Amino acid sequence: MPKSSRPRSPRSKTNARVLSSRVAYRGPSFWVSTDQVLEPSGVRARRDIVHHTGSVVILAVEEGGSEPLILLEHQYRHAAQKYLWELPAGRIDKGEKDLAAAKRELREETGYLAKSWKPVLRFYASPGFVAETMTIFLARDLRPGRAAPEADEVIDIKMVPLSEAVRMVMTGRIWDAKTISGVLWLAQQTSARKPHE
Repeated sequence: MPKSSRPRSPRSKTNARVLSSRVAYRGPSFWVSTDQVLEPSGVRARRDIVHHTGSVVILAVEEGGSEPLILLEHQYRHAAQKYLWELPAGRIDKGEKDLAAAKRELREETGYLAKSWKPVLRFYASPGFVAETMTIFLARDLRPGRAAPEADEVIDIKMVPLSEAVRMVMTGRIWDAKTISGVLWLAQQTSARKPHE
């Protein structure tokens, strides 16, 4: 059998060694570094990394009916070149705590306030080249209010039954990864709580 030219997986779980790093771009929302690294496998490589202060995602849920309702936003996303259904979300400002950012984003984008907050998922958005982490907060006991979106945010909001949101995920109507994660997490939690028939 011919030998593979692919580097072998490292036995020890060490991190890559950064040989050099420079900021290639700095903008208001993120910055990009170009790093020369020695990977754990021994391969030397260039890595362009998008750095970000992190984001919060709000899984705002109304309960009390036959099934939970999820607060979704519909807005245009230029990078995707389309309107997307999403959970409310936003960047954590420098020096801001995750929970404070989640409360601020929910209020600004939708007007809603919530009495109960709980972090339920934390993940990397796209770890191949983006260092951004996202934390999903479950927000319950909602109270409507007046939204205060930023000037470039044109957002429609809708309360969607969980079963419909799951169908939107499974039929490709929801494309946004953080929203897919939140909807499927809630569906799994809700299913696990039901008594087995």
